[in-house]
Amino acid sequence: MAQIAYPTKTTTGTSMEVPPTASGLDPLEAEAVDLFVGLAQVVGLPKSVGQIYGLLYISIMPLSLDEVAARLEISKGSASQGLKFLRSTGAIRLAESDDSRSDRYEAETGLRALASGFLKEQIEPHLESGEERLSRLRRLVAEAPAPQRKVLAARVDRLGTWHQRAAGMLPLLIRFLGK
Repeated sequence: MAQIAYPTKTTTGTSMEVPPTASGLDPLEAEAVDLFVGLAQVVGLPKSVGQIYGLLYISIMPLSLDEVAARLEISKGSASQGLKFLRSTGAIRLAESDDSRSDRYEAETGLRALASGFLKEQIEPHLESGEERLSRLRRLVAEAPAPQRKVLAARVDRLGTWHQRAAGMLPLLIRFLGK
């Protein structure tokens, strides 16, 4: 894909073209990638996931795994893992075939689809394992020293209430976002 040089004005008002960044991304792509890297890191996802989504989001044309890896200067393994994760959450999809031998990917740009996929892939598994963890906590509280047991039991009970509320709300959120 050809890189775009963006015209801009200097502080003196003269026009100049902004060259692509050293990473192989043009300034628009680099800014979008940085934005999504920040968002990915806020929710605890790897930097490469944010990079890949940012590049696909801002790219007008679908990109192959090789193109993603080369443009972002990341390994093919990292690109493959990131693409697999993003597909599993519904953040990206396979693009319509252009008779190319390699799969090409494009970003899902709808907020509802992104949020719904994230909830299903990242939050739901934690809630499913929550009951087992709460049971273990209750057993451990029963073994705690007597003076601490009452306070600890109350805190674990509160966690149980939070878990029940979250587990009850998650399907509603997913259904709401899926509409």
